[in-house]
Amino acid sequence: MDLGLRNRVALVAAASQGLGKASALSLAREGARLVICSRNEERVRQTAAEIKNQTGAVVVPVVADVSVSADISRFVQTALTQFGAIDILVNNAGGPPTGHISRLPDEEWERGIQLTLMSIIRMVREVLPSMQKQRWGRIISIVSIAAKQPINELLISSTLRPGILGLTKVLSNQYAADNITVNTVCPGLILTKRQEELSISRAADRSVTLEQYLEESARAIPAARIGRPEEIGDVVAFLASEKASYINGVNLLVDGGMAKGIH
Repeated sequence: MDLGLRNRVALVAAASQGLGKASALSLAREGARLVICSRNEERVRQTAAEIKNQTGAVVVPVVADVSVSADISRFVQTALTQFGAIDILVNNAGGPPTGHISRLPDEEWERGIQLTLMSIIRMVREVLPSMQKQRWGRIISIVSIAAKQPINELLISSTLRPGILGLTKVLSNQYAADNITVNTVCPGLILTKRQEELSISRAADRSVTLEQYLEESARAIPAARIGRPEEIGDVVAFLASEKASYINGVNLLVDGGMAKGIH
């Protein structure tokens, strides 16, 4: 299926590993031109080279921390200078601090707000003028199943991510007339580096091995397995496409049926 993404310009945040990298790779396979960022210069350059080698896509690496406003402005400006427009924005960031409310000081909450919520607000604010000018755009935010089904150990995430769903809905209402769609993807248990770190911690708390914990977790998922990063990347590419032009304001669970509620 041709998703109509050839030569579209995609800005993918936190793309040197995990779900950001998977999203960038899926977009590149569809012919999009990429600008990707990471806080780690060596890793983002390696990822850009890897994606280019695998797909032949144009990939511009940028060193940027999405929790820093000036870095976001520079990231977006690089794309505008290089390509003259931004068609697709994929919001993504590492997870916020974890812990119990009694052990999370204000500084950790503020760090989580800047990383998880304000990064999306600032990114969207920066790219909207370009998208409105060309009357075409796709804004996709990768969040978490915690946005729909709170997770006790992820207090800050479970507090902030539902707000992103509200933000998505409002923006989808406000900019649909400009042919700009705004959606979120809510991954369930996907085996990324972040998830592996959380799993190691949870396994230790239960005095089981990592392998035992992952097997137990998989049994709780109707699909009976843990998801792969590329399964999120392909959903992101579809939502960015011409084929998804009438999908707007959707907060899409990609979790193998893990969430228990009716959404």
